[in-house]
Amino acid sequence: MSTRLVILGFLRGRPLYGYEIKHMIEQVMGDWTNIAFGSIYFALRKLAEEGFIEKVGTEQEGGRPSRTVYQITDAGRGEFMRLLREVWDDVEQHYFTFDIGLSFMSALPIEEVKALLRKRVKHLEHIVQYLDAHQAEQLADEHVPSHLAVTVFDHHRAHLNAELDWTRDLLAKVEQGVYDTEIGWMRGLLEGMGREGSP
Repeated sequence: MSTRLVILGFLRGRPLYGYEIKHMIEQVMGDWTNIAFGSIYFALRKLAEEGFIEKVGTEQEGGRPSRTVYQITDAGRGEFMRLLREVWDDVEQHYFTFDIGLSFMSALPIEEVKALLRKRVKHLEHIVQYLDAHQAEQLADEHVPSHLAVTVFDHHRAHLNAELDWTRDLLAKVEQGVYDTEIGWMRGLLEGMGREGSP
């Protein structure tokens, strides 16, 4: 849904071709969206098939491949508003793959767990530092709506800092041996299940 919403949202401004949309996504919202380049072209084809956008021409520069220019239709403007209201009304519940790994922590040597958590902390710290630098870069552009941009950056940073604080706390507890008894119990349980399942 997010890819369709973004494409329709940008096309409300003017006709665009796929690479322009990709560039705008990277420039405007690259820090908080994860839209693959290939998904843009797939969504453009689907939106055109559904009548939400239409082809208005083909451009070609030099020996480069031709590129199709799209514009939004009246139906597309209506679909954009429907998707936008749906996003505003939705409260997302996130499921973290890391929690599955945490559930099977007992399968790893404890020193490896500590090393992986330290690596995770450094990675999160790097992401936060990059976000801070990119925010400063964006706000230096007078064309960027500063109050709205700060709000979006703050939202993303709040999630990252919460994850960083949680991971630091988890690392501290692992180093203190808080989970040692439970890890031993889990290992014994899994080993017992393995023996029961043996022929």
